[in-house]
Amino acid sequence: MKNSVQGITFLALILFAVSHAFAQKIPTPKEHFGFGMGDDYHVSNYTDTEAYFKKVAEISDKAKLVSIGKTEEDRDQWMMIVTSPENHANLDKFKDISVKLARAEGLTEGEARRLSQEGKAVVWIDGGLHSTETVGIHQLTETIYEILSRDDIETKRILENVVILFVHANPDGHEKIGNWYMRESIPENRSLSNLPVLYQKYIGHDNNRDFYIQNMKESVNLGRQLFVEWIPQVMYNHHQRGPAGSVLAGPPYRDPFNYVFDPMMVTGIDAVGAAMYNRLNAENKPGFTRMNGSTFSTWYNGGLRTTTHYHNIIGILTEIIGGPNPEEVPLVPDRLLPNSNTPFPVTPQKSWHFQQSIDYSVSMNFAVLDYAARNSDHLLYNIYSMGKGSIERGSDDYWTPFPGKIDEIKTAYENNKDKYKMSDSPFARRGGAIPAEFYDEVYLAKEKRDPRGFIISKNQQDPGAMVKFINALVKTGIRIEKATDSFEVGGKNYPKGSYIVKSDQAFRPHLIDMFEPQDYPNDFQYPGGPPIRPYDAAGWTLAYQMGIQFDRILDEFSGPFETLTYGELEPVPSVETPESNVGFFLSSKENDAFSLVNELLKEGISVTRIQSVTENMPLGSFFIPASAAPSLSEKAAKYGLSITAAKSIPTDTQLIKPSRIALFDTYGGSMPSGWVRWILEQYNFDFQLVFAKEIDEGNLNQKYDAILFISGGIPALGASGEPRWGGPAPEEKDIPEAYRHMLGSISPEKSIPQIKSFLENGGKVVAVGSASNLAYHLNLPIKNALVEIQRDGSEKPLAGEKYYVPGSVLVSRVDTSLNANWGLNEHVDVLFNNSPVFKLKPESKLQGFEVLSWFDTKTPLKSGWAWGQSYLEDGITAFSAPVGKGKLYVYGPEITYRAQSHGTFKMLFNHLYE
Repeated sequence: MKNSVQGITFLALILFAVSHAFAQKIPTPKEHFGFGMGDDYHVSNYTDTEAYFKKVAEISDKAKLVSIGKTEEDRDQWMMIVTSPENHANLDKFKDISVKLARAEGLTEGEARRLSQEGKAVVWIDGGLHSTETVGIHQLTETIYEILSRDDIETKRILENVVILFVHANPDGHEKIGNWYMRESIPENRSLSNLPVLYQKYIGHDNNRDFYIQNMKESVNLGRQLFVEWIPQVMYNHHQRGPAGSVLAGPPYRDPFNYVFDPMMVTGIDAVGAAMYNRLNAENKPGFTRMNGSTFSTWYNGGLRTTTHYHNIIGILTEIIGGPNPEEVPLVPDRLLPNSNTPFPVTPQKSWHFQQSIDYSVSMNFAVLDYAARNSDHLLYNIYSMGKGSIERGSDDYWTPFPGKIDEIKTAYENNKDKYKMSDSPFARRGGAIPAEFYDEVYLAKEKRDPRGFIISKNQQDPGAMVKFINALVKTGIRIEKATDSFEVGGKNYPKGSYIVKSDQAFRPHLIDMFEPQDYPNDFQYPGGPPIRPYDAAGWTLAYQMGIQFDRILDEFSGPFETLTYGELEPVPSVETPESNVGFFLSSKENDAFSLVNELLKEGISVTRIQSVTENMPLGSFFIPASAAPSLSEKAAKYGLSITAAKSIPTDTQLIKPSRIALFDTYGGSMPSGWVRWILEQYNFDFQLVFAKEIDEGNLNQKYDAILFISGGIPALGASGEPRWGGPAPEEKDIPEAYRHMLGSISPEKSIPQIKSFLENGGKVVAVGSASNLAYHLNLPIKNALVEIQRDGSEKPLAGEKYYVPGSVLVSRVDTSLNANWGLNEHVDVLFNNSPVFKLKPESKLQGFEVLSWFDTKTPLKSGWAWGQSYLEDGITAFSAPVGKGKLYVYGPEITYRAQSHGTFKMLFNHLYE
């Protein structure tokens, strides 16, 4: 009997152990999805991936799933925190250490060393930001499975020493792309191409250009974790595609890197990169290219990876080939020879499979994690060291080594070299040394120091834009102070409520980048040769784009300042509506005035705009009758708008009503149009999307008052249609009926005559950027200003060797007397990206053309790179042209650029009323 009981007990123990082990087994992706993460012709969607994340997090004591916010389409955006069970018990402690060391505030050297030993390295790995780049989300899912199911020494070391943040970067796009690809029942017929809409609700691929302003909800979610909540030491951002003839591009990246970086940021990227490609080489995985082997650099701010560089986070980007459909690795002869860019070239291959890309990606993830595990204390201390360096540079006189300053030294020496005899100096023979006094007197000129901080007076022309700018800084983890009383600095008085952003903080590179001009170097393929295109924009200073007035303070200063809580958004200013029996004014200089007016118009309230300066209100300001006071008061408080009581009813006014607005879009979605769609929604403008088919059908005046073509849609003169992002459009039979109305493109034969008819019958068209091609199709008396005359008298566009202006901020002169420019100042900062510039032919004056803005100087560059900018002088950047009873408004610069250029939004808004 005793033996029988013992046997039953032993059997029960075995069954319990087996069942417990089975319950703890992490399901493979194949068991959950029905296919492996690298299986050809298969792609997951977000619904199934979310379910998998929840399942493994419930099973594993190494995983914790956290929603970091809602997406634009109201899905949960998940972050899975993976580390050892012991570390999970102290997660708040490790997060606190990570943040303290990153901010480096008030820590002694000894405290920093101790915290570096006590803490755990925090590493961010994301996937799926660009949803058509399907390796990204599938490698993330596969890596989560691997790290939770492996039991080897390396994995144990990683889990013991690293806190991993696995982040889904774009749930909405994942759902769209996954469902779109898998809709085809025959695997070999599946394609990622021709998704009908942008995979991010508004901006598609541009969701990786939103991170210094964070307009999109997904960007806000990701930015909060990166710059406020966790501040990891390393982040790894997966992308596609690798350059032809390689498998992937990765760190280190080509020059130029941004000069505001701490040098340890650059060498930190080198160190992590070395761990990645060394691992691939050891695993016989060739094809990693770096430095000049690809186009990727670290200059641009605004990408998910690149914004982290300005926060002392080692940001890693890889761009890999591959996808669910097998593809070819082509023969590129120059890539076959090993060099420093590509030490281990890949050979041509007829069939590269999805699984190979997943395997490469998982290997690189483990390389990053293993590096972090082995160097946890170094990574933690190094981010502290970079932060401390930033604080020190912001606390003392410092000169960032921009190219312009180096050029000033060279110019000063050239102008004075006759006074010096350097030819006999050994230093002159070793690289052209010049007297050191030029460093002391030119480079270290007192007035050319970096600022100790910036003061944004509460008295702004557009207080709402100021709050939006401050909140962009808040969302990126910048320390901000606010005046609790009036104060004086440098002989200037500032009111209570002004904002102060001092440079003595860890994320100094980012705040400098948001206030100061970018100084991009002259970068050419060879001396006298064509320019090398920057990875993205060359200049973008957000304070300029948003029209913020601020003062640069070069000396130490203090005042009655309170420090705002990190990550806590600032509310709009508190306002009260004054009493008036006459009515009220809203300033035309405030963007949010349009938001409020649009709400009033929808309620049927009469609103007019003043056409002459009245009671010191600027031209175009809105007048609202006294009867609207209750509604006005509530709305003014919501937007923080200042309301001015009118003394009398203005007489020189223009009654306005909402326009019936059509915003042009294309099948697959236009990103510039998508940004404007978001802007119009934020400012309460009603609108409809219009596609080429509807334009071709005509009768546009019956439905619309204004049609907007934003940086696209209109083909160049002589072209049959505008090149389409993503390749040829699909045939109708291959897409669902609900999307077929989106097909087609603007054609000179069908579309342009209908647009012309719309104008002639009283319609209004606003054409921005490349859409300005419409003016040439209409045979208006204009021409390209950026040409040179050939010997035979013909005109030829300026070559890149003579003129080149990639995305940069330039200053444009504005005719403020014109209705189209109501609310603008005489000079406006515009985002210019090799944009069209015009000259008007003499007959244009007789036809009633108006010049809205132009370049009135040989040096309009304010931030970025403008090679040959003198060619821009007197070039017209915007004009209006009567066409029959209607009017065409043309803008060369990007007046709605990525919803960042608040300072030029009014160039669009002023046209959206009848």
